[in-house]
Amino acid sequence: MYKLKNTIKLTLIIAFTWMSLLPATASQKGKSNEKQILQAKDFKHYVDYFNRMEDENITGAIPNAESWEWMKANIPLFECPQANFEEMYYYRWWTLRKHIKETPKGYVMTEFLVQRPYADKYNMISCALGHHIYESRWLRDREYVNDYVHVWFRGNEGGKMNKLLKFSSWTANALYNKYLVDGNKEYLVDMLPDLLSEYEAWEIEKKTPSGLFWQYDVRDGMEEQISGGRHVKNKRPTINSYMYGNAKAIAKIASLAGKKKVTEKYEAKADTLQKLVNNSLWNAEANFYETVNEKGGFAEVREEIGFIPWYFNLPQEKQESAWEQVKSTQGFLAPFGLTTAERSHPEFRSHGCCSCEWDGAIWPFATSQTMTAMANLINNYDQDVVNDSIYFRLMELYVESQYYRGRPYIGEYLDEVTGYWLKGDQERSRYYNHSTFNDLIITGLVGLRPRDDQKIEVNPLIPEDKWDWFSLDQVSYQGKSVSIIWDKTGEKYKLGKGLIVLVDGKEVGRSEHLEHLICKY
Repeated sequence: MYKLKNTIKLTLIIAFTWMSLLPATASQKGKSNEKQILQAKDFKHYVDYFNRMEDENITGAIPNAESWEWMKANIPLFECPQANFEEMYYYRWWTLRKHIKETPKGYVMTEFLVQRPYADKYNMISCALGHHIYESRWLRDREYVNDYVHVWFRGNEGGKMNKLLKFSSWTANALYNKYLVDGNKEYLVDMLPDLLSEYEAWEIEKKTPSGLFWQYDVRDGMEEQISGGRHVKNKRPTINSYMYGNAKAIAKIASLAGKKKVTEKYEAKADTLQKLVNNSLWNAEANFYETVNEKGGFAEVREEIGFIPWYFNLPQEKQESAWEQVKSTQGFLAPFGLTTAERSHPEFRSHGCCSCEWDGAIWPFATSQTMTAMANLINNYDQDVVNDSIYFRLMELYVESQYYRGRPYIGEYLDEVTGYWLKGDQERSRYYNHSTFNDLIITGLVGLRPRDDQKIEVNPLIPEDKWDWFSLDQVSYQGKSVSIIWDKTGEKYKLGKGLIVLVDGKEVGRSEHLEHLICKY
């Protein structure tokens, strides 16, 4: 039955997608002709390769045989002159699709393809739920992510799943940012009671008398950290940043729902938490956000979680000096990317291997958080510590790290010097759905910055001397189809020189240079 349902759905989506790309007829005078910049068929070879690259021993709702039709119907197309970026973009959509699972309650997404003993029903794990929402918000068919969230919050006899709160969460923030892409106000507002209930549950369980939140490092999904412990109740930049981001999002959702008192209440919670994080978790001596241990002192180690506050635009001023550490090989910069602890610390990589240690090795979960935070820093703060050249180079390292034995691969964590995936030969690690990548391409590298008004904001984080051309095409954004094109000479796409933004085929913005654009549509 599910295959029939999927086939019907794919047929309808494909038909709708391609009909929307047909030229306007005489009866449609006044409407713009939508230009199809990229042709889907030109990228099918990636999926053909992925399908024959490895065995398909576990099949979800969309098997390999249907993967190309599903991708063609659901994803934006992306083209660039750097082959590994382009290959990885399609690989990460291909792997995300493997984790979509059909259940009696609706579609869900898994973290591991193999069953894990600590998972909830349907093999669901809430640790990377925020990542799943951020990444999946760019699919044309939002039923997958909408169902998934509903199952987590309402799939247990109408209530939340038993293990929803097993891991720290930035779900409210992720759902609000999903709304900025899909414009589905009705769905978001309907989730408000669930999100309020979740926030209040965290306050009961994890809030300290100081107003800050505590968490075990393992319940952040970050076990064996230098600063933490599986049974240590530390005040961490992770959960406190998440709760700030959730409070800000709930206030905005309540405003959309016309609930002024709830808006004011959660704005106040966010303001209080912002002050507490900046006053209590910022180590001025180290110029870094650090964990505060149970005894009240700083952990005295810079860890990658210290960048998470920028994921939610929490820092106010002067803390951007922390980002010097992403440029230093004594800090976090390693041959294969950003480490989870500073490399100069005496306890770096001291916990042995390979029991999921976060004491220095590279985790894509953390890399994608840091890269999202860095894009926010570049876009939303007046600073000169990091720029598009640094962002681009770190994205290059992120791409380069996602290979194993010469083939595209995404797993759990890797050695920072050799690039070896530390659980690479374990079936559990293959296709690990625990990070974002394509959201970073769309919102960071290409620079489509979702907004809550009738404007398209684009700020590519690509140095102008790196790529002479690229295109992100057929992006489903607030009910429109958006295309972003860079053509340095005008010869690649024949639309003229420069950076061009199209909405439903109509040009709404152009610049001769790769620079920040805000366009009305």
